[in-house]
Amino acid sequence: MNNVVLECRALSKQYQDGKQIVDVFRSIDLTLNKGQACAIVGSSGSGKTTLLNLLAGLDLATTGEVKLANVSWSSMKDAKRSKMRNKEMGFVYQFHHLLPEFSALENVLMPMWIAGMNKKEANKRGEELLGQVGLKDRLHHKPSQLSGGERQRVAIARALSNRPACVLMDEPTGNLDETTSLEIQNLINELKTTYDMAFLVVTHDEKMLSWMDSAYRLSQGVLQPIK
Repeated sequence: MNNVVLECRALSKQYQDGKQIVDVFRSIDLTLNKGQACAIVGSSGSGKTTLLNLLAGLDLATTGEVKLANVSWSSMKDAKRSKMRNKEMGFVYQFHHLLPEFSALENVLMPMWIAGMNKKEANKRGEELLGQVGLKDRLHHKPSQLSGGERQRVAIARALSNRPACVLMDEPTGNLDETTSLEIQNLINELKTTYDMAFLVVTHDEKMLSWMDSAYRLSQGVLQPIK
């Protein structure tokens, strides 16, 4: 049985700055399996977010290939890529990007509405997810009525709403205090086990590595395993 969820081979990204070609990174190989939590660490400006965008099919590589569920991003047109992301990927960012005019529940329901899910089924799943992240009493609160940690929990529930194959997280604890950050880390680890999903976390916080199954450092355009 093939457990590979997301993989890239010989991935490179270049930009042209005037007459100069700038390598962001070169010849990166990475495999993410079902139920695996993987971290990519690196300093600001190392290319972590650029790599995440390539893995998510939001940008295309200069050379190399990225496959999600064994389908290459480069083989799909924009509309199909969007549909694939909605179905197979969840996203959590440092700044939660919740829609301020909608409640916590409505924010979680949004990806399911986009996917065309039955309203009753979507509501049931959304309420269950918010309960699982400890927000069963905050369903109808808007983001402005929630703490930073609560907003990030809503973002995590939203990322899980379509039961994706993998969840990509860009500095998910970078805007939180140490106590709340630890709570979010424990929650991610618990959800990984519960749903047997793959999690790829891009971070500068090396304290997150303790519960990761694997970890890499991105530095000077090279991805090196550190765990």
